Amino acid sequence: MDLSLVIPVFNEDESLPELTSWIENVCIEAQLSFEIIYIDDGSSDSSWKIIDRQSKEKTFVKGIRFRRNYGKAAALHTGFQEASGDVVITMDSDLQDSPAEIPELFRMIKEEGYDLVSGWKKKRYDPFVKRITSKFYNRTARWSSGIKLHDFNCGLKAYRNEVVKSIEVFGEMHRYIPMLAKEAGFRKIGEKIVEHRARKYGVTKYGLDRFVKGFLDLLTIRFITSFGKSPMHLFGSLGTLMFIIGLGMAAFLGGRKLWYVYNNLRAPLVTESPYFFIALTVMILGTLLFLTGFLGELVNRNSTERNSYLIRDKVNL
Repeated sequence: MDLSLVIPVFNEDESLPELTSWIENVCIEAQLSFEIIYIDDGSSDSSWKIIDRQSKEKTFVKGIRFRRNYGKAAALHTGFQEASGDVVITMDSDLQDSPAEIPELFRMIKEEGYDLVSGWKKKRYDPFVKRITSKFYNRTARWSSGIKLHDFNCGLKAYRNEVVKSIEVFGEMHRYIPMLAKEAGFRKIGEKIVEHRARKYGVTKYGLDRFVKGFLDLLTIRFITSFGKSPMHLFGSLGTLMFIIGLGMAAFLGGRKLWYVYNNLRAPLVTESPYFFIALTVMILGTLLFLTGFLGELVNRNSTERNSYLIRDKVNL
C-alpha cells in the first residue's frame, strides 16, 4: 500500500463526510493506493457513527474508538501502530488541513528521500495571540533542537513508515514529533508550505491552557531526548557534584576545628557556623538527587504500560 492517513477525531461529525470524500478524490486522481485510519478520541457527538458507517461503505476507511478522551498523542500513537502504507500522513479532521497537499507530501518522501516532512502554515487563520505564542514556541524549539522548522505543531505531516514505527508518542509529545524522530536517528527532516484553511464547522478544541502545556512539553521533550534513556546521567551527576561540594564545606569546618585545637586556641563549635547546616543540606540534596536518578533508571527499564489505552471498538482492521 502506498499511503496511510492517520486522522485523530474529537467531536468533528460535521466535517468527516466532506473530509473522506475529498481525500478519496485526491488519492484516486494521484493514483495512490491508500487507507484512512480515523481514531475517535472519545467523541461525545455522532463522529463514531459516521466512521462506522463509512467503514461499511468504503473499504479504505478504518476506525478505532477510545473509551474516553486520551488526547491527540494517544490517538496518533495508536494510528501509527495500525498504519501499513509506505508513507504515513497525519492531518487534523476539522478541514483546516487541505487534502490537496497529499500528493506533494507523498512525493517528497518517496522521491526526495525525506524521513519526515512537516507542514508550515505560513498564512494562518488563527487569533493574533495564538499566532504570536506559536512563533515564540517554534523559535524556542528550533533553538533547543537544532531542527530548522517554522511550524513544529502543524498537524499535517508526512513520514516514512519506518519513522512512525520507531518513535513513541505519549502525553502531549505530538507537538514535538520532529524532535523525537531526530533522536531516533531520522535526520532528513524537511518542510513544505501548506494551505491553512479557516474552520468551517464547530469550534476550536484548544484553550489558553495549551500555551502553558506547550512550554512544559518543550522542557519535557528536551529532558527526554537528552536523558530519557539514562536519567542517572543528569540526576547522578548533579547529586554527586552537590554531595562533593557539601562534603568539602564540612571538611573545611572540621579542618578549621582541628587547627584551633592543634594550636591550643579556643575552637568555636562546628554547629555554631551557618556553613555547617548549609553543608549538611547540600549533602542531603545531593544524596536525594542521586537516588532520584537511580529510581529513574529502575522505572525506565521496567515501564511496560506507558502507551496502554482502552480501545472500545475497531472496524475494518
